[in-house]
Amino acid sequence: MATVAPAVHPELARRPEGGGDHWHISVRFSPNVLQNGMDPLSFVRYLRTLGRMVGLHSLLEKLPAGEAFDPEACYLGLEMDLETDADRKTLEDVFEFIQDDSRIRLIPPRSKVEEYLALIQALPEEEHFLGEILVAGGCITPHDLETALQVQKDEDPGRMIGTILVQDQSVPPPVVAAALEKQKRFQDKQANEMKVVKVAAEKLDKLVNLVGELVIAGASAQALASHAKESRLLEATATFNKLVEEIRDNALSLRMVQIGETFSRFRRIVRDVSRELGKEIELEIQGAETELDKTIVEKIADPLMHIVRNSIDHGIESAEVRMARGKPATGSLSLNAFHESGSIVIEVADDGGGLDRARILAKAVEKGLVQAGADLSDAEVHALIFEPGFSTASAVSNLSGRGVGMDVVRRNIDELRGTVEIESYEGSGTTMRIRLPLTLAIIDGFRVEVESTCYVIPLDTVIECLDLGPFLESEENHLINLRGEVLPFLRLREVFAVPGPRPAKERVVVIQYGETRAGIVVDKLLGEFQTVIKPLGELFRNLRGVGGSTILGTGEVALILDVPQLVQLATRRGRNASSALSMQASEQGRP
Repeated sequence: MATVAPAVHPELARRPEGGGDHWHISVRFSPNVLQNGMDPLSFVRYLRTLGRMVGLHSLLEKLPAGEAFDPEACYLGLEMDLETDADRKTLEDVFEFIQDDSRIRLIPPRSKVEEYLALIQALPEEEHFLGEILVAGGCITPHDLETALQVQKDEDPGRMIGTILVQDQSVPPPVVAAALEKQKRFQDKQANEMKVVKVAAEKLDKLVNLVGELVIAGASAQALASHAKESRLLEATATFNKLVEEIRDNALSLRMVQIGETFSRFRRIVRDVSRELGKEIELEIQGAETELDKTIVEKIADPLMHIVRNSIDHGIESAEVRMARGKPATGSLSLNAFHESGSIVIEVADDGGGLDRARILAKAVEKGLVQAGADLSDAEVHALIFEPGFSTASAVSNLSGRGVGMDVVRRNIDELRGTVEIESYEGSGTTMRIRLPLTLAIIDGFRVEVESTCYVIPLDTVIECLDLGPFLESEENHLINLRGEVLPFLRLREVFAVPGPRPAKERVVVIQYGETRAGIVVDKLLGEFQTVIKPLGELFRNLRGVGGSTILGTGEVALILDVPQLVQLATRRGRNASSALSMQASEQGRP
């Protein structure tokens, strides 16, 4: 049977003060090891193939004298210091054939402490017990845990596993403390989950739909009360609408989930894909606690997958190329999510080589997407990678080269009423920025009117409203001067080809999407309005500038404006106007 070492190990005093960056291996061979055909020195010789033997001490205190000596028994003990990159499992496997009846102790180097702490922190909070956490983090092996459990059972059932491992010097105290903290977080999470009632997604969807109908009914009651001009009825409908608004917010919050669970799936993907490509890549996750609609979370997973795989394959260079460019050999990929201007922004950023503008343009010319010599902005060049069948990969592989993926990304994001932007710098990296609405069901809207037709602008994109006249900068170039800031504007009358003369006094609604502002010129401002978004039919799916429809309290249908598309259209017009002005000034010889 196994020999049990005493609780105090005086032989460890032979280790040099300060420890050093090496493993300490303590072996007490079983008396039967020679009879089993094992040579104790063969283990020493094999360990030397794994690293450098820093120290070796033989212990012969148990060697009996005289007739008590048995030449077939082994009385040897060894204390070794080994400098190696091998992990605990590899070192334990060296003694696989004698570990059942001999005493082997592996004490990790001090440099392993930080590594163990990082591994424990990176573990998902799914492990129940301290021992499982230590094994999963590579701090101990299953055999170490089994030995400690046996000691607990035989010697003192009241002693904690962590105490046994620390006293045995198998695990440093800070590592046990980190594992205990991890265990406590799991227990707290489990306790919180006991308070949660799980509800089927279909029931939540039905609840939100019913709340949407309640919002429409409330708007109808408000319209009738305003028409009747009865003060008590107006007060009652106002109270009713306030309660409906609270019910709406609570119903929508039930569908909100954190995006962290989606982000965490990419750890394995990044590890597997980078290993397949022979690259070293670190994944950094920020904003995991950011919440958005469950439906959006489910539908954004696939587009994110394509973007992440593209960043690893196309964006981040090989270790040799990175080092030649003065970069760290290990590439960096980050996922970030945050709220901005009533939308959620998801960023996928890498520190790779960035998009090759010349290569993209050459490929676009080859495919007939643009004409040779065309003068395109960086944003327009970057947008070419979303064209169907477009790929700059030189060869087809499991990851790229077939021209599918990025066009699917844009199509899926468009269906979510979102946009995708690219910010890239050659040699420095690329950031893909996805902007999405917080919810697809109910929003606060701002009603406007053009020639007796109502339109709804999402309220979270509205900055301010003002009269057009005092702020008009250029009617010809569609520009307004907002206190020194020149902004482009669009007339809804022109965008949707609404017939009829313009009113004498026009209004402008200043909207913002991301960091871009523009103006929308309308006939009248009708105020705030709770809006239930109804999807457009297949016939109107590609209608520019419209993101959906809603039913007003009067029963009429109003179109919900697609602010990202309108801002993009206004910005493009403003840029063209600026170019025209510059050319005109140049022709007239003005600076």
